[in-house]
Amino acid sequence: MDRPIRWYDYITININWFALTARSQVLTPLIIPLLVQQFVGEATKGARVGEIRLYALMLAILVQAFMGMVSDRSQSRWGRRRPFIFIGTIGELLVFAAIGFVAGLEGMTGYWVLFALYLLSMFTSNTSHAATQGLIPDLVPDEKKGKFSGVKALMELPFPLIFVSFVIANIVAGGNLSQALLVLSASMLFCMLVTMFVPEKRLEIKPPPIDWSYILRLLVMTVGFTVIILGVGQAVKLVTRLGNSMAGAGGLLLVGIAGLIGMAISVVLGVVISIRISMGKEAKASRSFTWWIVNRLAFLVAANNLATFLVFFLQERFANFTSQEAAKPAANVILFVGVFIILSAVPGGWLADRFGKKKLLVFAAIIPTLGVMLVVFGPGMTSIYAGASLVGIGTGLFYSVNWALGTAIVPKEKAGQYLGLQNLAGAGAGAVGAYIGGPIADNTSYVLLMTIYGLMFLLSIVALAGIKEQRSS
Repeated sequence: MDRPIRWYDYITININWFALTARSQVLTPLIIPLLVQQFVGEATKGARVGEIRLYALMLAILVQAFMGMVSDRSQSRWGRRRPFIFIGTIGELLVFAAIGFVAGLEGMTGYWVLFALYLLSMFTSNTSHAATQGLIPDLVPDEKKGKFSGVKALMELPFPLIFVSFVIANIVAGGNLSQALLVLSASMLFCMLVTMFVPEKRLEIKPPPIDWSYILRLLVMTVGFTVIILGVGQAVKLVTRLGNSMAGAGGLLLVGIAGLIGMAISVVLGVVISIRISMGKEAKASRSFTWWIVNRLAFLVAANNLATFLVFFLQERFANFTSQEAAKPAANVILFVGVFIILSAVPGGWLADRFGKKKLLVFAAIIPTLGVMLVVFGPGMTSIYAGASLVGIGTGLFYSVNWALGTAIVPKEKAGQYLGLQNLAGAGAGAVGAYIGGPIADNTSYVLLMTIYGLMFLLSIVALAGIKEQRSS
């Protein structure tokens, strides 16, 4: 930036995070599950949501990495990032218009059209996402990056969650999905237009060519991770059928254990193989980094998928929450989680420095486990809101402390390359938890699935044993 920072730069540089989070919080826990339920019915709704999430999130890994590299090298007169934010947002609005039309379809035709549109939505949104990530590093001086990141946190969590809970969720609960998508589209268009006032300049220095070998390794890594999830998912389905043929609680216990072990295998094997493919020989010297990703992925498998299946869980627990009626309480639960994430993330860094990052991560895993148990076994919505608050506290601590641990163990000279691979956890979490968990819930219950997610929080603790923490004196 060739001028001093002005007050409105804090808004223009960060406001697109509001749009991106609002989009994910409307589509993932509300629109997609309800439309899938409408198209395929009750028997296979969980499995179909898992299927659509798996392929969409694997695509997200590729698109975000590729578009980030392309925008790095853009020499557009409008700047490196703004053209991609503009194109990605306009493309997303067209996809939303098409999804509104799809809501009138029926059966598997509607499902497969929705499947294709959701993949396209992942392409467009991650085009915008990859470019938005570059605005603060590109334009903000080091001494002001902390303040800008603080505004980013507000735009990324509490503001969009409040908007979704009090505005869009009420529209969805009223059964008007098309109107909800229209309101979401208007908010995203507004955020994109404000972002166009970011004072970007044309990149004058010719950038180096794209490293296509890295893209090829990323593609192979993504395919390998997908194959592992598919294979483990099929094995868990076989055990689930066996468990359903058994009488009493033994079958239910067998399915629960199979689901937990299946997710654990996918997490560990998926990360180890993916790191080996992407980093080659260097992976052997990066044991702590590998287990850091395992810890992050195991935790996020639980945290991310609690929201994905929340609507179905509430429909199962409460007879009066039929179809869209579950959208409003689901959004309120997510709001509780988001508010407490903010409240606990801020002191998390200070606590980590005082007591040690690994010790605090153990604490951060135990708290949401207790929260999930309260959600699953509590008597009513009050206990669910209380449990959601505990999940938010633990997740907020985890976000700040786990990231601080990761930045401390990666080589400083290769921090960008290493930390770029953490999207294995971000996108992989939804894929692992939804694809393996969906069929379990269809054949048993969403109470069992939520319990498995609660235990995945605890499982993340095991990975800490492989991480060598560097403590300051």
